[in-house]
Amino acid sequence: MKILVFGNPLIEEDSIPIKLIPSLKKEFPNIQFKEFETEEELKDEGKNLILMDAICGIKKTIIIEDIEQLDSNRIVSMHDFGLSHNLKLLKKIGYIDSVKIIGLPQKISIEDALKQVKEKIKSILV
Repeated sequence: MKILVFGNPLIEEDSIPIKLIPSLKKEFPNIQFKEFETEEELKDEGKNLILMDAICGIKKTIIIEDIEQLDSNRIVSMHDFGLSHNLKLLKKIGYIDSVKIIGLPQKISIEDALKQVKEKIKSILV
């Protein structure tokens, strides 16, 4: 299994998923945690994706399986074409079948994030 980890180490509220990678690799040695930067390459990662990313506006770590739940603000420019739009497009044109997103709150301690993410990964493995 592979989990694609999104985040930006330079932006505090977006860096938590990346900071978790070393601990998660130790806890789950059979899972590949791949730091991922560009949504454009998602089509090359298989038909059933598992992603981990920081999400604005949530209080605890969640799993999103319905990409229609993702925020779809109006696209004004290519800069606005983000992860949610890209996932929906890839699904519509048949590049992906399913997506699970482990969503972390942007404001969470590393300890709480690690505990919550471990629980979510274990629930996916069942």
